[in-house]
Amino acid sequence: MMTTGWSIYVDLLVVVSIVGCFWLLWTNRTAPVDRVGRGEPLEHEYDGIQELNNPLPAWWSWLFIITLVFSIVYLALYPGMGSYAGMLGWTSTGQYDAEVDSANQRYGPLFEKFAATPIPALADDDQAVEMGSRLFLNHCATCHGSDARGGMGYPNLTDDDWLYGGSPDAIVATITNGRIGNMPGLGASLGEDGVADMAQYVIALSGRDHDAAAAERAASQYATLCVVCHGADGVGNQAVGAPNLTDDIWLHGGRIPEIEAQIRTGRINQMPAHQQLLSKEKIHLLATYVYHLSREGGLQ
Repeated sequence: MMTTGWSIYVDLLVVVSIVGCFWLLWTNRTAPVDRVGRGEPLEHEYDGIQELNNPLPAWWSWLFIITLVFSIVYLALYPGMGSYAGMLGWTSTGQYDAEVDSANQRYGPLFEKFAATPIPALADDDQAVEMGSRLFLNHCATCHGSDARGGMGYPNLTDDDWLYGGSPDAIVATITNGRIGNMPGLGASLGEDGVADMAQYVIALSGRDHDAAAAERAASQYATLCVVCHGADGVGNQAVGAPNLTDDIWLHGGRIPEIEAQIRTGRINQMPAHQQLLSKEKIHLLATYVYHLSREGGLQ
């Protein structure tokens, strides 16, 4: 809400600007014949071009006048003068609400029909998938990419690797409530040598070439510090969002320095909740699209 002081300031600024423009047009309606005669050259020139003592063309003056009159009528009908709401009572919020209501009346029955269909069955409906893809592009592509393949720190939604589960209910819960994942930093507990050894143990779990001696040194530390979340076999725990360390899929990078950085300092990831942004019916369609992507292996 604009304060009274700011409202008065804006009103004065608008009025002075309009009056000033009218005054400028009025004072320049005729040529300044007090110096030289009308149509005669003035005393100055620029780049060999000499200005003649002529008034503004009439059509040009009238174009300015029409513009100023239009601005006065516009400011009387619509908000633009400080806190004045305008004679029509138009607001951007009201316009938005009206368009949302119109869209809900038009598409609401379609959303309700789709909401009554289970996601696995709905994933075969081309129209539902297309509507879900538009929701994805509007609300999810910024992080997960337009092709849903994610990037550093953002999960790939086209594979079958899920931090919190890939069932329809799990996907709906993730979109609705969001997720916060917290990997604690272990640098203080392990020390730099321990961090390096633990990185070797982690890549050993994924079947990559590793330093066997370093991995063996880290085994007892893994059993003490990591097994609660990632499990004894390293397959993770979807209940808490602990990633599977055996599949060679890395959310924050799989190079040794990147793995060491994650072990040393930890990670906090957040997937924002969308329950305040999307209705249950739209979340149902969005989850359908994500489920479809993971089942089909992504966009073709």
